[in-house]
Amino acid sequence: MLISIVAPCYNEEAVLDRFHDRIQAVAEDLLPLGHDMEFVYVDDGSRDRTLAVLKRLAERDARVRYVSFSRNFGKEAALLAGLRHASGDAVVVMDADLQHPPELIRRMVRLREEGHDQVIARRTRTGDGLARTLTARLYYRLVNRLVDVELIDGAGDFRLLSRRVVDAVLALTEYNRFSKGLFAWVGFPSTVFAYENAAREAGRSSWNLRGLLNYGIDGLLSFNNRPLRAALWLGMALLCCAGLYTAWIVGAALIHGVQTPGYVTIITAVTALAGVQMVMLGVIGEYTGRIYYEVKGRPHFLVKATNVERTKDLIP
Repeated sequence: MLISIVAPCYNEEAVLDRFHDRIQAVAEDLLPLGHDMEFVYVDDGSRDRTLAVLKRLAERDARVRYVSFSRNFGKEAALLAGLRHASGDAVVVMDADLQHPPELIRRMVRLREEGHDQVIARRTRTGDGLARTLTARLYYRLVNRLVDVELIDGAGDFRLLSRRVVDAVLALTEYNRFSKGLFAWVGFPSTVFAYENAAREAGRSSWNLRGLLNYGIDGLLSFNNRPLRAALWLGMALLCCAGLYTAWIVGAALIHGVQTPGYVTIITAVTALAGVQMVMLGVIGEYTGRIYYEVKGRPHFLVKATNVERTKDLIP
């Protein structure tokens, strides 16, 4: 069985050599069991010497294939490019910063041999702060109540995919991609095992609070239209409240006579309704923006350099 390792890279110059050495060690262990490997690295427009390191690795190891973007298109585009250029019977998607321990690939391969199409590594939250842990659990609980697929808390991109899962994911051509949700949406027999997340060995993470929030919103909006439905229900609820309030005012006027209108009540009502309207416009705008990007039909990425023979899939 040929196993493809897909590793998106963004400013990973400091850690790539160590990552490749550990992946090579795993490949040597699996070779006597009848498993060969190829390494597909995707340089997501890095600003350091990541591309130079990948070229050197390719010269040293014929199994290395690299694709370098013309600019930073984001991790989702890098994952898509890696899957497109992976030719293995199974594909392992993982980060190149060694927070995903390469040694777990052996366990993934064993579970794949048991018939699982997806082998998902779910990291424990050991070492995470209390606030981050509670926020993550609250997010997953909220998302799983809203979206049409089930997202597993702690399950990220680190997983093994069979060829039919890869082909199914590649058949989904949407521009706004949320791979974690796509992997769940395609289904197929899956299994999950837990592992302790390793510390990043070099470099700095490109994720910040703003990026995590945007990623969370993408996950919330990519697989359901419930926020739009919620806007409809909220509008109907406000309409009912307005009707009840009007009936109460009319009743009070008939019983006690017309009194001076309440200034605080008016200001509160106007401010609250304006806030609700802005929130609903924001929700509609998010969905409209996604439609805008979809209908443009732009490619997910552009390639600057590669050692992969140019094919129709190289430039989507």
